[in-house]
Amino acid sequence: MDAPEAVGPVPSPEQLAWHEMEQNAFIHFTINTFTDKEWGFGDESPELFDPSELNVEQWVSVLKETGFKGVILTAKHHDGFSLWPSEYTEHDIANSPYKNGKGDLVRELSDACKKYGLKFGIYLSPWDRNRADYGTESYISYYRNQLRELFTNYGDVFEMWFDGANGGDGYYAGANETRRIDGSTYYDWPATLDLVRSMQEGVIFFSDAGPGVRWGGNERAEAGETNWATITTDTLYAGKAGIEGILNTGSEDGESWVPLEANTSIRPGWFYHEKEDSLVKTPEELLDVYLTSVGRGSTLLLNIPPDRRGLFHENDVESLRAWSALLEQEFGTDLAKGADITVSSTRGERDEFSAASLMDNNPESYWATDDGVTTGTIEIDLGKVETVKYVMLQEYIKLGQRVRSFKVSVNKEGKWEKVADATTIGYKRILELGPVETDKVRIEITDSKAGLVIKSVSVF
Repeated sequence: MDAPEAVGPVPSPEQLAWHEMEQNAFIHFTINTFTDKEWGFGDESPELFDPSELNVEQWVSVLKETGFKGVILTAKHHDGFSLWPSEYTEHDIANSPYKNGKGDLVRELSDACKKYGLKFGIYLSPWDRNRADYGTESYISYYRNQLRELFTNYGDVFEMWFDGANGGDGYYAGANETRRIDGSTYYDWPATLDLVRSMQEGVIFFSDAGPGVRWGGNERAEAGETNWATITTDTLYAGKAGIEGILNTGSEDGESWVPLEANTSIRPGWFYHEKEDSLVKTPEELLDVYLTSVGRGSTLLLNIPPDRRGLFHENDVESLRAWSALLEQEFGTDLAKGADITVSSTRGERDEFSAASLMDNNPESYWATDDGVTTGTIEIDLGKVETVKYVMLQEYIKLGQRVRSFKVSVNKEGKWEKVADATTIGYKRILELGPVETDKVRIEITDSKAGLVIKSVSVF
């Protein structure tokens, strides 16, 4: 019997690589850092951008040390200040005191990412509260010209990030007025994204509705407990109201693979504010964030905002390091390794689809059932009583996302006792179990769109 056929949409190679990154960092840093604002109005002088000790290698080395795989920089936020010397505006870093106008923060961070082996991404806000021509056709030419600069001068960019904050009150080069745009048409996103693809074919596009990866409908990094990596995007666009629900859960019958990127900040705000130094998320809070993002099949995008020195604040660094240690404590020892694992059935009774595939660390192998067999059981005999806190499952998503529901039971005095149940699995699903004391764990997949293709199982 041959391998199963794919069911529904599947990830592109770039999306698959994005899934496997799991933890990326957002860097919000601009004039807002120095004005104590979240959204600059657009009338701020470039002279305000004056970090005293800026060191991007401090950022990137800490991120590398604590498990991050990529970094996305706010190259331009809504206030319009550009962190690189742009040919198309005077409202940029070249007109700031930083390095006497010779600085280029996009270059510095891109180079640091190359040095430390992290991928580099860019946020370029579509909204610009500084530009006189925002809301007119000429602004779209400006926005695309800046994209050309960013995607041709700074090496590989793995993700382009833009959001739905588009239009409203602003300085607009002195106009001090409110401007509204039609977010579904103004930017002509298909043409704008095609322009970027013409420069870097493999870039992942994040927006509310993709087309590469989607927003999760909140800024708490809470993916839906049901989280399909598929949605239908034909009526969705960045800034469209009322779509948070579908973005949070995805759609089982969605026509495109557009997985959820779960974003939040390590602080209450996205930019640094001294008054929030005591409000940095604790390691335990970051563990909860991990479980509601990576643990529900998403990739986590965690914002760490540099302070006015241009450094990650000591409190943020301390929390990141303790969180990394906590993740190692919780997930460093897989109790299923070396355990006796049995399954209810095997596709064609062939070894390559057997229970052994669940534990062989081969990313291309998986346990599979026959076509049409949409339920199945995995039993893990730990050999002795252990304290079990988590069960982790992964589907082989190259063949699509399939599982609709499953439950976890443990052996208690010779009887199976249900301790958790859930809906989707997708790229990865982590369930908390209590903890419980047991020597055997049973996972029952109770409903699936097609035959099962489970890549791995772990017990912690």
